[in-house]
Amino acid sequence: MSSGNAAGEKAHGATKFFGELANRTSQAAGRASTFMLAAAVVIVWAVSGPLFDFSDTWQLVINTGTTIVTFLMVFLIQNSQNRDSAAIQVKLDELIRVGSARNSLVGIEHLTDEELEDLRRKCEARAKAEKSGEETVKATGRKARHVAERAVD
Repeated sequence: MSSGNAAGEKAHGATKFFGELANRTSQAAGRASTFMLAAAVVIVWAVSGPLFDFSDTWQLVINTGTTIVTFLMVFLIQNSQNRDSAAIQVKLDELIRVGSARNSLVGIEHLTDEELEDLRRKCEARAKAEKSGEETVKATGRKARHVAERAVD
């Protein structure tokens, strides 16, 4: 085994570990019990204020704790969100590929903002044109039924 392969395996292992940690942490963070625990910590901190004469250190404890938790949670939740978005994108791409939708839409998440906006406008225009065409067909059908009814009478 080459040293490059060992480094790649280590990186893969670290990525896998971080992914699992991020997933478990984001799931735990979304539970009601986690919220209740966090609220209890804040209540204990607030109630302990008089014991510490509302000192700067007392305030620093909650500020530092919440800053650290927020800082770490941003990375963990973003990682989970990125993986969820990627999985959803793959599923949508597969549905487009096997369905009757246009295969040209597969991979559009890699376009620039301007290209996406242009594509959105074209899709909206196409949807409007299809709706207008459907209304025209319905109106023509109504007229044909009316003419047929008059011809029978």
